[in-house]
Amino acid sequence: MILNQNEKKTLDIEMIVTPQIEQNILACLPYGKQFLFVDHIIEVSENHIIGTFQFPETAYYYQGHFTKKAVTPGVLLLEAMGQIGLVCFGVYLFEIYKTGNNFIPVLSHLEADFLNMVLPGETIKVISEKEYFRNNILKCRIKTINSANETIVTSRGICTFKLDII
Repeated sequence: MILNQNEKKTLDIEMIVTPQIEQNILACLPYGKQFLFVDHIIEVSENHIIGTFQFPETAYYYQGHFTKKAVTPGVLLLEAMGQIGLVCFGVYLFEIYKTGNNFIPVLSHLEADFLNMVLPGETIKVISEKEYFRNNILKCRIKTINSANETIVTSRGICTFKLDII
């Protein structure tokens, strides 16, 4: 269940991300610019993270998915959800953004329900809530919404963090 604002305020100490923390988290991500699906981290705490990504209207994948009407591939929606809701969140929880330690995120489980589509140029908001975080494993409930606040995808994901690997 996604927390309401009052529940968040009672559970979370730090919510709004400073530009420096956002920059540090993004700098730690193990992705090149061509495969980065995170624009902004809006909030982060010990219990949740919220971030956004705008799918570029001219991205190459829209040329073939689909030929009659371009739609964002579901696998790329899941990638954005994983990068924000698991990897960025893990970078925060492990404090990698402070230490700069090397790591590799390994997605070990994902289940998702697709409810709506994302068109070229749309911005999504990813909301992830921690279910557990122990033994280098982060499990979250992740929800993606569009600018009309409609749910696009709901999922549960598990990511293992291999630390000091690279």
